[in-house]
Amino acid sequence: MSSILDIDLDYFNLINNPEQELSKLLTWGDCQIAFVVDKHHKAYARWKDKVNSETLTQPSHILHVDEHHDMMSQHKKPNIANFLFHAMQEWKSCSVFWMVDTPIDTPGMWLDDDVWASLKNRFNLGAARPKDWPKPNLVSLCTSPEFIDRTLLQNLLKTAKEFMTKRQWSNVEKKYG
Repeated sequence: MSSILDIDLDYFNLINNPEQELSKLLTWGDCQIAFVVDKHHKAYARWKDKVNSETLTQPSHILHVDEHHDMMSQHKKPNIANFLFHAMQEWKSCSVFWMVDTPIDTPGMWLDDDVWASLKNRFNLGAARPKDWPKPNLVSLCTSPEFIDRTLLQNLLKTAKEFMTKRQWSNVEKKYG
């Protein structure tokens, strides 16, 4: 089993010292960023590709660092609002920790009662990473440009640069300047 560190940069909208906090999180993870996406459900598709190609074992842990829990529907097709629901459905033994400073709602408000009952024992949330959370085997980074100020986005990407390959950084720089 593996562990995923899933970071959506919109998480840093309301965080004090966002660049420093991102750096601390990536330093803790001690793992190069595997890929950068602009829409969060694209990260889930990449995770599945890696599991299906056996370059990543099925995740047992997902540390979801995001302003949103991304479990806002049970629609059959994964999208930016429900991809984490799909991940929990796909990987039945996967625990998810939603790292969020101030949650505005919970998945239980969006999912059918029986569905939420089947998932809630594997879903937790809090403002800080659990101390015993396993270090990641994979780090995904979502830019969510429609949910974050462009200057903050550029500053966070510069902070993440040391955890990217030169090719990734080149692509990021072309896209976000």
